[in-house]
Amino acid sequence: MATGLHNLRPSQKRTSRKRVGRGSGSGLGTYSGRGLKGQRSRSGGKSGLKRRGLKQYLLQIPKVRGFNRQSKVVSVNVGQLDKAFKEGDHVTPKHLIAKGLIRRGMQVKILNSGTLKKKLTVSAHAFSASAKETIEKSGGNTRII
Repeated sequence: MATGLHNLRPSQKRTSRKRVGRGSGSGLGTYSGRGLKGQRSRSGGKSGLKRRGLKQYLLQIPKVRGFNRQSKVVSVNVGQLDKAFKEGDHVTPKHLIAKGLIRRGMQVKILNSGTLKKKLTVSAHAFSASAKETIEKSGGNTRII
């Protein structure tokens, strides 16, 4: 049998909402399922009870741990380049991503931490003055993108 608009049925059984306070014969008259007296029997009583005190309320809220750095500039040390690349390699942000030193969409700044004993051609967005000097001293070249 083909399905079409003429023979569609609801996926779940539809139930009408509970109509309270419509007389004793309905079974939900008089107190309308709220019981006798007290804060919860009155209008507005149920909603505000969950916040017992500010401290308890704050303890219930899930906390986001750690921090998300807004800066898109990542620093890479000269020592890291020495370990990751071979003599005479050309270092670009794409190569740094491939080696796992940075993530995509980041700008690279080369800093002078560690030692560099290899001749490298380094292309980056920024260099510290001492890092530039170290790369050129080892026989390499620097290029700002």
